[in-house]
Amino acid sequence: MQKNNIVYQELSYRVNGILFGVRKDLGQFKNEKQYCDAIEEGLKENQIDYEREKRLEISFDGEKQGRNIVDFLINDKIILEIKAKPFITKNDYYQTRRYLGALNKKLAILVNMRRYCINPKR
Repeated sequence: MQKNNIVYQELSYRVNGILFGVRKDLGQFKNEKQYCDAIEEGLKENQIDYEREKRLEISFDGEKQGRNIVDFLINDKIILEIKAKPFITKNDYYQTRRYLGALNKKLAILVNMRRYCINPKR
């Protein structure tokens, strides 16, 4: 048998369940803050620890404080980045990778709630 290599499998599946529930409840055309508010409620209801809008430390001299903000840090393990726009771009992926490196985490989930079918990216 092949070993399962999914990082934080149970927690990430629970988070994905919340994402799909929020999308089903709110539909396709809300803004990012509305989706984040609903996701926050889902995390509370499921008793999952999280930090919302976590500001990253300044990474170089001259960088302005508050420039890099993670939408959610879940259980101090998973970065959750929410988008609500027509398409996710390379810059969105690069941003999420920067957050992974800055926080020294193993898993980030990037999801665009505006798409017809959401497809969380690990």
